[in-house]
Amino acid sequence: MLDIVFKLLFTANDDDSREALRLLLSDCTHRSVRNVQVQNNEILPEYLTGKTVRLDIHVTFNDGEQADLEIQVKKTDDDLKARALLLGAKLLAGQMKRGEKYREAKRVYQIFFLNCELFPGSDKVPRRYFAMEETEHDKLSQDLEIIIYEMPKLKQVVKAYFEGRVELKNLSPEQKWCIYFRYKGDEKMESLIQELCRQEEGIMRADRALSRISRDQEKWAKALFREKAAMDYRSGLYAAGKARTEEIVRSLKAQGVSPVIISTATGLSPEEIKKL
Repeated sequence: MLDIVFKLLFTANDDDSREALRLLLSDCTHRSVRNVQVQNNEILPEYLTGKTVRLDIHVTFNDGEQADLEIQVKKTDDDLKARALLLGAKLLAGQMKRGEKYREAKRVYQIFFLNCELFPGSDKVPRRYFAMEETEHDKLSQDLEIIIYEMPKLKQVVKAYFEGRVELKNLSPEQKWCIYFRYKGDEKMESLIQELCRQEEGIMRADRALSRISRDQEKWAKALFREKAAMDYRSGLYAAGKARTEEIVRSLKAQGVSPVIISTATGLSPEEIKKL
């Protein structure tokens, strides 16, 4: 459910991660995706105070179409609806070069997995948006599609599954992905996760890729450092960055993480780490 883990999962350089991303994109777009190329894959800035990194997943696929995928852990005080529209419009406009015809524009998708509800008046998952006429509903264009998954709306479906009132095979692949993302970290849901993996190749591939990431100390050291630094910044403790960095380094050393990996994650030299 952390955006950094979400990105690590689908941008790792292995077959399971690549295939999981391809199948996820196929399920979200309702189209057969043949190939996917990740456009941004940087997890950390060179230094903690460097430029903020992108934790979405920007991809191109098939004949030049594009998609931007993001996961949002909780609702913010920002307008997520406006954000989805503006990011999608930026993705669409960004592909046009001077002198090109507008008819040459390729379709783009802005895809959000949200752990909150934006549209409480409906249980529909997902919600898909296009530009269309207000009463007759003819589509002005299909070049921009915004897809929003409000994952909490599937809570009742999960409850019904454990009560024997719903079978997973009757859910859409998209809904199964949402359930996987939301409940993977819950030990009580292990049987549910295993069943999802049996039914959907993409989820099975993602689960295998995730298990490898969790064994990769370097990536987890980076993830831990980045997440804690972000939490400190949000809570107004960023001014104490040096002391916080030292605290994190001591924690990583206590867990047996090697100085080389800690150096990669924090930017400190091996000599500085040794002194702590």
